Amino acid sequence: MCGIAGVLGATDHDAAEIETRRMIAGLTHRGPDGVRVERVRGGCVAHARLSIIDLEGGWQPLHAAGATIIGNGEIYNYVELREAFGLTDALATGSDFEPLAHLYGREGAAAFHRLRGMYGLCLIGADDRTWLVRDPFGIKPLYVRQTDNGVAFASEPAVLAPQPRPPVTQELGEDVLTLGYRTGAPPFGVDALAPGEAAQIVDGKLVRGADWLARTPSPRRTAPREDAQAVAALDKVLETSVAVHQRSDVPYGLFLSGGVDSSIIAALMARLNARPVTAFTCGFDAPGAADERRQAEAVARALNLDWREITFTEQDFWATAPRIARALDDPTTDFACLPTYKLAQAARGTLTVVLSGEGGDELFAGYGRYRRALRPAWLGGRPAQPRARVDALPDHGAASVARWLAAGANQAATTLGRAQEADVRTWLPNDLLLKLDRCLMAHGLEGRTPFLDREVADFAAALPDRQKVHGRMGKWLLRLWLQTHCPVAAPFARKQGFTVPVDSWIAPHAARLGPRIAQIEGVRAHCDPDRVRAVFDTDAGLGQRWPLMFFALWWLIHHGGASDAEAMREIGIGDI
Repeated sequence: MCGIAGVLGATDHDAAEIETRRMIAGLTHRGPDGVRVERVRGGCVAHARLSIIDLEGGWQPLHAAGATIIGNGEIYNYVELREAFGLTDALATGSDFEPLAHLYGREGAAAFHRLRGMYGLCLIGADDRTWLVRDPFGIKPLYVRQTDNGVAFASEPAVLAPQPRPPVTQELGEDVLTLGYRTGAPPFGVDALAPGEAAQIVDGKLVRGADWLARTPSPRRTAPREDAQAVAALDKVLETSVAVHQRSDVPYGLFLSGGVDSSIIAALMARLNARPVTAFTCGFDAPGAADERRQAEAVARALNLDWREITFTEQDFWATAPRIARALDDPTTDFACLPTYKLAQAARGTLTVVLSGEGGDELFAGYGRYRRALRPAWLGGRPAQPRARVDALPDHGAASVARWLAAGANQAATTLGRAQEADVRTWLPNDLLLKLDRCLMAHGLEGRTPFLDREVADFAAALPDRQKVHGRMGKWLLRLWLQTHCPVAAPFARKQGFTVPVDSWIAPHAARLGPRIAQIEGVRAHCDPDRVRAVFDTDAGLGQRWPLMFFALWWLIHHGGASDAEAMREIGIGDI
């Protein structure tokens, strides 16, 4: 995992290099091991490296078979590709990206469809074509901006932003305050490649949708009908995915919550490693907080993990909120970013690669709203769309919910499938994966997601709904697997929902937060100030205070130019 930046299709190469150097200087946290900048045909590219594979020889830009490549992420099946296509003798490095250069020389853009991994990359081929490519799930980011001097691209949007930065669009503000993440264009007047998009640079312009990478290979497999057979097949698919996600020349481990998804990853890592696997768990120091540390400890002891327990305190909350707002230049108000940031902070120095359970809920139908959508109305059933997080918006977020629904329309045959598809297209890349990328990269760590693998996705897509949702339980097949391979995880026990006690930390300060936040320009542009104040005045506003506070911090930092300390003072919080 690294940071990449560049300008392609430029007419002024000197200006392209100056701009590229400026952008990569803002991405060194993503690649603390070193930066390389190089002029290329039609422009300039740069790479800030976090060394994971081939520590000595894997530096980029990488040149092979007449192509130049820079990439952020990992191509997990590089071993299989070099063996299947007889590339071993032609390779000059052990880099996971070099086989792609040789395959592109043979097959052109068809080579992109062979990749199994997470990546945002730039490839300049010997065929005079220049590509920007993003992995099918959008695990790794790739942002673009059309300029008068070609197409600029980078791993984060803040370094791409024009000056002065354009205001927050109505759509972005509505989305972030309604859903907690965006459904459309990123901030700052930049754009992003969609998950699975391969775009070309032609005559200094970005040609969108030149190719699309499917999340699953074709043809899809047929799922076993019997649960026992399906569990056995799932075991093989998941073990293979975890095995390739462990490929690394630096220390790796995992984040363990004690829930179904992370416990499955932990069980498979324990199976595949001779030494105890290092695992980090975060809990909360607040009365009544939902805390899964004891469950995570039970799993860790059963699997003989090297388990590290981390506590997130009220002091951590106030200290890290502005830092996270700065790191999340593409905003999400998901409060899970708080423990994720603290976990990354704790793991730094011990681990460089961290496996995590993102994707299990989306692929195997873990969310309660999926199950509610399958019930008739007289049993409490209702559509699966997320509910608005903030009531202070003029239309209560109706437009954002409509955009979420459109993302899943006509993409699947069943009600459950359409809800899953909408989440995979919006919530997953623009919230869960973005949060993981920014919070880990802020500490020079690489996050990997074994559930978001094309083979796992293919398997999950073939499952009938009954093997995903069974009565009042989602992720049915995953639970059956866990009951067999790690029963101490109690996969069929009633689970408390994941929460972070943000309301208990905000409540003592609500009286002064409300009036200050209501008057911040970025908040006023999207919300009724009286409604914002009301959120902080009564207990009816619980659950809405964090999204408003975080959005205010984000706007002050990224649009108001405030330092972290200045942003906190502006919302009414000084030293705590």
